[in-house]
Amino acid sequence: MPRSKSILQSEFPYHVSGRCINKEWFGLPLNQVWDIMSDQLNFVSYAYHAQIHSFVLMNNHFHLLISTPDSNLDVIMARFMKECSRYINDLSGRINQAYRARHFRSLIETDFYAQQVYKYVYRNPVKAKLVERCELYPFSSLSFLLGQTQACFPVTEDTFLFSNLEKTLDWLNTPATDEDWENISKALKKSKFKLAINLRSKKFNPLEFRLI
Repeated sequence: MPRSKSILQSEFPYHVSGRCINKEWFGLPLNQVWDIMSDQLNFVSYAYHAQIHSFVLMNNHFHLLISTPDSNLDVIMARFMKECSRYINDLSGRINQAYRARHFRSLIETDFYAQQVYKYVYRNPVKAKLVERCELYPFSSLSFLLGQTQACFPVTEDTFLFSNLEKTLDWLNTPATDEDWENISKALKKSKFKLAINLRSKKFNPLEFRLI
């Protein structure tokens, strides 16, 4: 299937993800991959004016919520993916490319949708049963926003988190059903994020709870 055309704009954020080829792991300890990706996020923040809202590294993929004031997402991600792949390959001895594709991105056009993606990104380690609470996962921008680890790249002002810290952490740690989680996952595979309407319940589920 051909890759859909990029939507390049400066007004709204994107969710971006990248996964290792054949769903393999990165071939390095996760702390080394974190350092490599942090260095590259730091670079694109300054060189390309990228605004990072949240970032979580998993054992074979990453999730990034990012805004691009210069409408240059493709340039940013080309640099990020290329340089991360090069450093990972050099250190791990991998010969083939590190990623199965360039990246996947979905445009987030409303604040409500941005909240759902924000929660989805930070709950990934909990969903994978790596930690019991979102804030306990070390390879996440949430960790250094809370002062638990040292900050390694700039993150834009987090109005979700710090509008009411206790309430936001409770919201992040409220689980959703597998069906609701899958709905978010499917929406992120589209060029524009859009949730399907639950015609039966007409209610917000835990993942769709309006934080603000």
